[in-house]
Amino acid sequence: MFVKEFIQLRRDRPTLAMIVGIPLMQLLLFGYAINTDPKHLPTALLTRDDGPLAHALIGALRATDYFDIKYVAKGETDADRIILSNEAQFVIQIPPDFSRRLIRGEKPALLLIADATDPTATSGAVAAALGAMGQALDRELTGPLASLAQSEAPFELRVQRRYNPAGETRRNIVPGLIGTILTMTMLIYTALSVTREVERGTMEALLAMPVRPVEIMLGKIAPYVVVGAVQMATILIVASFLFHVPIVGSLFTLILLTLLFIVANLSVGYTISTVSANQLQAMQMTFFFFLPSMLLSGFLFPFHGMPVWAQYAGEMLPLTHFLRIVRSVMLKGSGFSDLAVDAAALAVFMLAAMSIAVMRFRQTLD
Repeated sequence: MFVKEFIQLRRDRPTLAMIVGIPLMQLLLFGYAINTDPKHLPTALLTRDDGPLAHALIGALRATDYFDIKYVAKGETDADRIILSNEAQFVIQIPPDFSRRLIRGEKPALLLIADATDPTATSGAVAAALGAMGQALDRELTGPLASLAQSEAPFELRVQRRYNPAGETRRNIVPGLIGTILTMTMLIYTALSVTREVERGTMEALLAMPVRPVEIMLGKIAPYVVVGAVQMATILIVASFLFHVPIVGSLFTLILLTLLFIVANLSVGYTISTVSANQLQAMQMTFFFFLPSMLLSGFLFPFHGMPVWAQYAGEMLPLTHFLRIVRSVMLKGSGFSDLAVDAAALAVFMLAAMSIAVMRFRQTLD
């Protein structure tokens, strides 16, 4: 029996691949891709002071390695749009009279706006910024300005933690649970759909029906869209009344984009069911897809803390885009126009998965 099990395992190549692949994938992801202290975070700059003192402060923030200035905002409205659309994690705002007031000893304020929907991703950067400001102008405050350097910092750094000022973890985790729960359940439901038909011996009757592969796929997916909608409603009710997580944005936008995410995951599950030979393989492949979705989407660890290759891999997963959508709508009040890029990514992923599923099912018909 001992030898027989190994022979049977050797013949089951998908299971053998999972035995080797899953531990290797976990090792690589946890070893290289996971970082709880992210640096080089995307930052927008809004400055109306082009003097050397303002440039010195910006250089000091860059030197911390936490702030990567990728955008220059044209105004406060543009800065708000950049934050709402998840293009930047921070906005550095310098007022027009900053240098003049600093020289006069009036202690002007420098504003650092932080997207605090993920407290883990911003806490280290904010602490580094506060620490760097003490020596930011040591080289510039010489000669006639030396008197300003003898006391405490001649300016004030004000940190504005938007959307989650108290840094409550549940405001980040609970919205993300909508995506992870829907991913897990939707994948399992549809991953077993075709393989269940084969194992029960009802595939012949299904193939004899006067329906096309697309109609079969839509017929199997549609009931679980309703199931996913019920799950979403349940989670939102619990999040609102039990955990007191607000829904700042449009509920219609949240429902519409969540349904798109549900269909995208159902399409992946149906694709898995057309590839798997049995239900055990379907469950294994489901786990193989779900694990990187959990680790690379930004649900458990800050997305910008991962290396570039891991971020590219994460961008190919629907959960990554949905987490941005659900957190932005619920906590920031972002609209559909702010989330158009992530919504388009979900739509492309859904169409690609559906196309592969239909092609695989046609091969089964042959």
